[in-house]
Amino acid sequence: MITIRSFLNSLPMKKIFHLLLLQCYALLSLAQVTVKNPLTENLVNPTGIDVQPRFSWQLFSDKRNVMQTAYEIRVSDSPSTLAKASVWSSGKITSDQSLFISYGGPALQSGKKYFWQVRVWDTSNKASAWSESASFQMGMLKSSDWKARWITQGFADDTVNRPSPYFRKTFSSNKKVASATAYITALGMYEAFVNGKRIGDAYLTPGWTSYNNRLQYQVYDVTNLITTGNNAIGAVLGSGWYRGFIGFSGQKNFYGKELALLMQLEISYSDGTKETIITDESWKSSTGSIVSSEIYHGETIDARLEKTGWNTASFNDSNWNTVKLYTAKSPNLIATYNEPIRKRETFKASKLIITPKGERVLDFGQNLVGWVQVKIKGNAGDKITLYHAEVLDKFGNFYTENLRPAKQRNEYILKGGGEEFFEPHFTFQGFRYIRIEDYPGEINPENYQLTSADQSVTT
Repeated sequence: MITIRSFLNSLPMKKIFHLLLLQCYALLSLAQVTVKNPLTENLVNPTGIDVQPRFSWQLFSDKRNVMQTAYEIRVSDSPSTLAKASVWSSGKITSDQSLFISYGGPALQSGKKYFWQVRVWDTSNKASAWSESASFQMGMLKSSDWKARWITQGFADDTVNRPSPYFRKTFSSNKKVASATAYITALGMYEAFVNGKRIGDAYLTPGWTSYNNRLQYQVYDVTNLITTGNNAIGAVLGSGWYRGFIGFSGQKNFYGKELALLMQLEISYSDGTKETIITDESWKSSTGSIVSSEIYHGETIDARLEKTGWNTASFNDSNWNTVKLYTAKSPNLIATYNEPIRKRETFKASKLIITPKGERVLDFGQNLVGWVQVKIKGNAGDKITLYHAEVLDKFGNFYTENLRPAKQRNEYILKGGGEEFFEPHFTFQGFRYIRIEDYPGEINPENYQLTSADQSVTT
């Protein structure tokens, strides 16, 4: 059996010395403070900020009582020039502060992307390695940066539950795209698309704010969605909090009566040229499968009215209408400061319940906020209606009185011809149970899935 001592005795003294040096170096490396999790405005690589950016980071060390005594931040407009700090360097600043350190360089440019790193010195005056590279992209810093115009469909009636407006525009891109950024907001809610693909993973955008005072816009990197040749951009709107029913007294049109879209697409090409696509009179509008959409009462989708491919370049929009410009006073536009609403988890229905009243009810096992996704088959014109509830009553029946005026009802009318999939676009529910009505087929719990979503709502 070979022991450590016999192994070391078999080695030359020079080799033993070399091994000891390596071990000491390893121990010193472990003791070295490191900088991780660089954040800008408390976000990871944010896009579209319209304030003087502030930087934060975290320190890590395997030793106790290690503190930061100084830091240095460097900012560049390209990862390749970070080492030169081509935009700004703070220099070595004596400070233990690692939260919300303000940028102190030259004025930043609207829409431009920047990169930054930080290093620190510890209590032994030992410098850390530079942190990993982080980035931030500025939003619209001046109102004059917005070239887009507000567009609307111009409904003649004042019915809250009118169809959702659809908007589209085509354009050509015959150069290699270096970057493309979309700036989008709406009076109401929006879902936007480039060449048939949904932009971003945020839902119920632009979120609920005091619209009379401020309206958030979102910024998206859509570089990978632009193709060489013909392209199409599109958006569909929902009433949301802006003009739907709100509060307990049934008031509607609280912030306004007309839904409108504002979208600006900035494209930079590899040859250094730029192009801007904006919402204006050149866009076209129609309606589609979203027959009505209300934030608390729910949504009705008629798949027979679906305009397949409406948001792609090959779609024939010759019978679509021209849009109208929205001429009312534009709200104060601000960048998005809160985390967006995103899909988080999915839950299959745990069981089918037939209540004492004979209701068909699916139980998802826990009370969550989100909506139900359904896979379904049937004939054209068949309908399924989903009601949502948090609890059953003491007899085991579906209970919704605690919801007060909110109907929490989603309806889907099938187009027929095979398996179909649906989920709502501009509404959400708080529930554990759903009651299924109108559907003539068998209920298979495997075809019903609860999608939970976080709710980061600002006011």
